[in-house]
Amino acid sequence: MDRAPGLSVRLKLTLSYAGFLMVAGGLLLAVVWVFLLRYVPNRPIMMSPGPFVPSRSDLQAAFVPKAAIALGCLLAFGLVGGWFLAGRMLAPLSRITAATRVAASGSLGHRVHLEGRADEFRELADAFDAMLARLEAHVAEQQRFAANASHELRTPLAVTQTLLDVARKDPARDNGELVERLHAVNARAIDLTEALLLLSRADRRSFAREHVDLSLVAEEAAETLLPFAEERGLTIATAGDMATTIGSPALLLQLATNLVHNAIVHNLPDSGTVWVATRADAHRVALTVENTGAPLTPQAVSTLAEPFQRGARRTHGDHVGAGLGLAIVNSITTAHDGTLTLAPRAGGGLRVTVALPAARA
Repeated sequence: MDRAPGLSVRLKLTLSYAGFLMVAGGLLLAVVWVFLLRYVPNRPIMMSPGPFVPSRSDLQAAFVPKAAIALGCLLAFGLVGGWFLAGRMLAPLSRITAATRVAASGSLGHRVHLEGRADEFRELADAFDAMLARLEAHVAEQQRFAANASHELRTPLAVTQTLLDVARKDPARDNGELVERLHAVNARAIDLTEALLLLSRADRRSFAREHVDLSLVAEEAAETLLPFAEERGLTIATAGDMATTIGSPALLLQLATNLVHNAIVHNLPDSGTVWVATRADAHRVALTVENTGAPLTPQAVSTLAEPFQRGARRTHGDHVGAGLGLAIVNSITTAHDGTLTLAPRAGGGLRVTVALPAARA
């Protein structure tokens, strides 16, 4: 924004310091003047025997020039001292301004690192450093996400191009298998695109909010995926009380569906179990999905919610997935002001808990 030039803050503070010092000095001299006038007569008096007592005119002739000189010295001292003190006081602000300009140029790795004890400037510098750290992490995450998304979208396109090249070079080839493979690759690209759009929608928080019962959402997700679980020889168990929150029914249903689907895909080859439960208290409601499966380390679990992070079994077999299931869950949870907790189960498998604010009655 273009602004008209004005006085610097340092000059304004300097004038304020000098003006305050002049007012204080003027008041002090006025008090001294009034105090002296009380004991000085209007005319000079010759004490006999005794000293000569000056009049008020004599006192005025002697006092006023000295008071003017004193005020002039106070003004010079106030301007010089005020300029110096204002510079010392505003030095941290100058460092913060310089860091802001560096950040505005695109370099987010710079920090103020203002030393000293806590005061308003240090709190501002610490808050600015924390904001830069979060912004740098967010930009890095977005860049990593964009690179991964480009790679994921390029893969089905490259496969499609290869299949089309094969069909063009061999016209006598049976196209039935080719069409089936093209259909599968195209479906994967569509699923990935829809997942990216859903993730973007959750990040923007562009959705209407209403009362949603997580227990009903979880039950609907479990019923929808029950045939898929039965094909794999798995059992889904649901339990819990009514847990009402405020949010998007469609997004929360997608959240529950992703969790149950993830629990089915990353389960045991057969005879596995998926547990879906809800609970509620005065302030929070929670949806917990657990599944049996291979043992997981805390280090591996901590990366599962990142975009395009696939489990060991997701790259094989059907339902390959785009690697965005838990990333979408995390974004939907964040958009609903909730928290996502992932933890390995002692006997193998994963426990995922989504905690959201409870809806007020």
